[in-house]
Amino acid sequence: MSTHDSALVPVNPPVDATVRAPSPERAAEVRRDTNETRISVRVDLDGTGRAQLATGIGFFDHMLDQIARHGLIDLEVQAEGDLHIDGHHTVEDVGITLGMAVARAVGDKKGITRYGHAYVPLDEALSRVVVDFSGRPGLHMDVRFTAGSIGGFDTQLAFEFFQGFANHAGVTLHIDNLKGHNAHHQCETIFKAFARALRMALTPDPRAAGMVPSTKGSL
Repeated sequence: MSTHDSALVPVNPPVDATVRAPSPERAAEVRRDTNETRISVRVDLDGTGRAQLATGIGFFDHMLDQIARHGLIDLEVQAEGDLHIDGHHTVEDVGITLGMAVARAVGDKKGITRYGHAYVPLDEALSRVVVDFSGRPGLHMDVRFTAGSIGGFDTQLAFEFFQGFANHAGVTLHIDNLKGHNAHHQCETIFKAFARALRMALTPDPRAAGMVPSTKGSL
C-alpha cells in the first residue's frame, strides 16, 4: 500500500447509533447499525487487556486483540457485516464504532497525558505510531505492505480501520512502518504500536489532575 495522507472524510449517518453514558471508570458502549453492518463495541480504558472479539475476520480479531492486550484496554467487539461482499465495511465500521466508544469513554480529557508514541519491533519489522487526542481528526499513514492479504484480511483495510477510528475518536494519528519484509509482522507491529501509544496518551498525568492538557482550555 502506498503512502496515505488524508483529511477528515465525511461519514454517512448510521441508521441507528446508540451511545451509553460512560461510567466513572472511563468505560463506554456503542452500538452502530447500518444497512451494511451491525457493530457493538464496549471499552474500558482502565482495564487489564481482556478481549471478547467476533468480527468474522480471524486476522482482524487477532489485531484487535493486540489493541486490548498491549493497550491494557478491556475490549468487546461484536460485528455482523456483509462479508459475502468483502471485509471492507466490517473493518471500517468497527474502526468508526471503536473511535466513538473511546471518545465517549475519555470524556472531557481532563488529566490525561494527551500525547502518546511507541516503537514496536517484531523480528525484521519495526513500526512507529504517534497519537494526539487533539480533537482534530487526521490520519497520516505510510505503510507499504509486502502482501495484499494476510489470512483473508485485505491489507488495504488497515488504513480504513485507522481512518474510521481517527475521525470518530477525534485524534491526530501518525503511523509509519519503518522496515519489514513479512506483511504479518508489518501489520502486527502497527497495531501493537498503536495500542502502546493509546495507553500512553490515555494514562492520567498526576501532575495535571483535573486539567485539560491544552492552552485553549478544551480539546
